[in-house]
Amino acid sequence: MFRIPLLVALALAITFGLGTFSAVWALKATIGFGSIAIGPWNAFPNAQTSSADPYARAHRARDGALLFGSAEGLVFRASHDSSGLMLTGRCTYDVAGLTPPARFWTLHATTPDGKPLSLDRNMPAGLNSWTVLRGADSNFTIRAAAGAQPGNWLAVPADQPFRLVLTLLDTPAAGSSGVVDLSMPVITRTGCSNA
Repeated sequence: MFRIPLLVALALAITFGLGTFSAVWALKATIGFGSIAIGPWNAFPNAQTSSADPYARAHRARDGALLFGSAEGLVFRASHDSSGLMLTGRCTYDVAGLTPPARFWTLHATTPDGKPLSLDRNMPAGLNSWTVLRGADSNFTIRAAAGAQPGNWLAVPADQPFRLVLTLLDTPAAGSSGVVDLSMPVITRTGCSNA
């Protein structure tokens, strides 16, 4: 008597559970639908446009962040170094090279899920194109480390994973279809403590 309604309820529960799990999994993906990856850096260039696919729109809604217009800017994120190892505060990293052409850019670190870091207010939590020290060839090297470093130092939390966020403002790369041809800074692990 209750066998058929019980089987229907079980089938609906399994279907609903698997559907919810797959949707959440797809939205947590940092690469895939609508994204581009250049080395360790990835971005969703179509997320802020009116022609964004449903996954890009879902990423935008899930992040809850105010996005730039299609020609205003582009945000790249990196959770791994150029060799594919996860970024962690136990290690020091060199972020070196040039950024794509932009009127202004910023670089800061966040938690792996994009929340701001809780650092001492006297520590350099971010750098930008106006404050970074450059070499004679206009290249820069930024040292991301938990402890103080000479030159361009970006403070990261000790013994915790983190993510680097590079924001390009007023850049032709944001509205360009050739965005995958850009060269991005290389993230190189230079040493680790207790690794």
